[in-house]
Amino acid sequence: MPLVSDMYGSMVFNEHTMQERLPSATYKSLLKTMKEGKPLDQEVANVVAHAMKEWAIEKGATHYTHWFQPLSGITSEKHDSFLEPLGDGRAIMSFSGKELIQGEPDASSFPSGGLRATFEARGYTAWDPTSYAFIKDEVLCIPTAFCSYTGEALDKKTPLLRSMDAIDTQARRVLALFGEKPQRVVTTLGAEQEYFLISEKEYSQRQDLVMCGRTLFGHAPLKGQELEEHYFGAIRPTVNEFMKELDDELWKLGVPAKTKHNEVAPAQHELAPIFANSNRAIDENLLTMEKMRLLASHYGLVNLQHEKPFAGINGSGKHNNWSISAGKTNLLDPGDSPMDNLRFLVFLTGVIQAVDDYQELLRMSIASAGNDHRLGADEAPPAIVSMFLGDELGEVVDALIDEHEYRSADRVAVDLGVDALPNFLKDNTDRNRTSPFAFTGNKFEFRMPGSSVNLSDCNTILNTAMAKSLCDFADAMEGKQGEEFEAAAIDYIRDTLRAHRRIIFNGDGYATEWQEEAARRGLANHKNTAEALPCFVDPKSIELLERFGVLSETEIRSRYEVKLEKYSKLLNIECRTMKRMVRRQFLPAINGYAAEIARNVADIRAVAPDAKLEQQTVLLQKLLDGVAQIDEQLRLLIDEQLAANAIQDLQERAYAYAERVIPVMDALRAAVDEMEIIVDRAHWPVPTYNAMLFYV
Repeated sequence: MPLVSDMYGSMVFNEHTMQERLPSATYKSLLKTMKEGKPLDQEVANVVAHAMKEWAIEKGATHYTHWFQPLSGITSEKHDSFLEPLGDGRAIMSFSGKELIQGEPDASSFPSGGLRATFEARGYTAWDPTSYAFIKDEVLCIPTAFCSYTGEALDKKTPLLRSMDAIDTQARRVLALFGEKPQRVVTTLGAEQEYFLISEKEYSQRQDLVMCGRTLFGHAPLKGQELEEHYFGAIRPTVNEFMKELDDELWKLGVPAKTKHNEVAPAQHELAPIFANSNRAIDENLLTMEKMRLLASHYGLVNLQHEKPFAGINGSGKHNNWSISAGKTNLLDPGDSPMDNLRFLVFLTGVIQAVDDYQELLRMSIASAGNDHRLGADEAPPAIVSMFLGDELGEVVDALIDEHEYRSADRVAVDLGVDALPNFLKDNTDRNRTSPFAFTGNKFEFRMPGSSVNLSDCNTILNTAMAKSLCDFADAMEGKQGEEFEAAAIDYIRDTLRAHRRIIFNGDGYATEWQEEAARRGLANHKNTAEALPCFVDPKSIELLERFGVLSETEIRSRYEVKLEKYSKLLNIECRTMKRMVRRQFLPAINGYAAEIARNVADIRAVAPDAKLEQQTVLLQKLLDGVAQIDEQLRLLIDEQLAANAIQDLQERAYAYAERVIPVMDALRAAVDEMEIIVDRAHWPVPTYNAMLFYV
């Protein structure tokens, strides 16, 4: 068995491999592009392409692909072989710098929000040298950006890279005021991925899971998560084997998978990596999601990444652990004395300002039909964006705002009362699982993203909003030095914190009182995607994203349209699936059981006229009433779905789905679920929660 250290990164064209295979001058030139964003020379690209091809062929690759992230939210790839016929019956393996740098997939068949018509098919992919190429399934995968023939971004990577450039530029302006001149400032990210694993056999019998990724019907199981024994519990042998193979495959791809464990809900699990540059971390998270889906079948399992596969059971999120680094320096590390760390206070204040000013844009960035089922469900943060700072930083902020003496919450030793157990230092910052945006020591954990999303969206918004905060500070401070700068900086921090204090909340985000308090503070509360999306095209949002060159108004409006279309299309698919399952599975099953009960009653009365049959007749009436209720809700769903689909305005259609269609879907589900617990098991047409969540 190979050592992990030998296996790690073996399928990645990383810096170590580049240094081994590239001429020194080429390697240094490429490194400048990767580390400093310098333009890439064509000759350098030719040399890199040749070395990359030779390395890939040695690893068994026969094809290459430009691996990109269209607006559909997943990754896409078109495979081209290295093969080039010579004309005499032989062939060579060829790969040029031009083929490395640029590809040309069809752009008309991807979501574009009107940027591309069907007859406007040309699009381009452009190599992203800041994210390593890798080999997957005998294919050399080259991370790329994706744009239209006219230059608009058609992907999620391009705006992310632009936002990282924006925060780099503004952060270096701020650091220059402190006499620091790093080569580059980057945001870093650790993406914790939650997911479910269920039996492949039972999955295949659930049309809702196959078509929608979540159960549209299903009564609560006899036991859920109330005993709290699954979280961090012993991992099932089959699941453990899956996790082992997943680790091996990810490590080969250079993905720093670190932590794996059972999550709160039965059949739910989590994988967490070590932090990386945000761009690379998101590429690696997308790879992780793909590998999870593919490898599960090796063990007779299916990997579910929907935010809410099972109603009433803990949903799945993707915690976005975000920080800012200059070289090896974490700019969000408060150090031993945050009150005396002026640079940290500047960056902390910038985050607070960014989150408050663009709370609605952040909420929009993680909005989806699936995530609507999760947010605010006493398992995930509410839809109201707020920030948790913890005791010590809370005291720091209060002292600055109120201009009183700061008393440090010194780290204290915790004595467990057993001599054999060591004392340990208690952190000054606790964790708050109910907070959407929580400080956790040297980073912020954005807990709102759902498990299925591409994190590029929320990180693009977060980076850009932070770039504006830093720009505001640099504009106000440039030209000041020494004591004048320090005094002005403290005044600026104090005024900014006062202006944005409302976003800080260290209490229970699930409490009803917080909903009321948030409203009094003027914080937004967009409870569903239809309500959240309009702020994307608000003039304030457009001004921010255009000012820092992240998205043009045309690109913003196209993405807004794509998100609206996806929301309504997903709900339309769910409606169609519900109708099909009710008509072809549930109603026949319930009617069949009712007929069996009726025959039994008739048969018993024929031989025992005086028999007491109250129980059977009550059950029969419940079944008949249930069928009537299901039929009524089914007819309502048909009418509301047709009415919603007839609406031409996409925003109004989204409102119709959110406000009129979903309540009927919920009522139809409730009517069917009531029947599940009284229909004989042999008659029920689909696996229940009891079967799916508690497999061996």
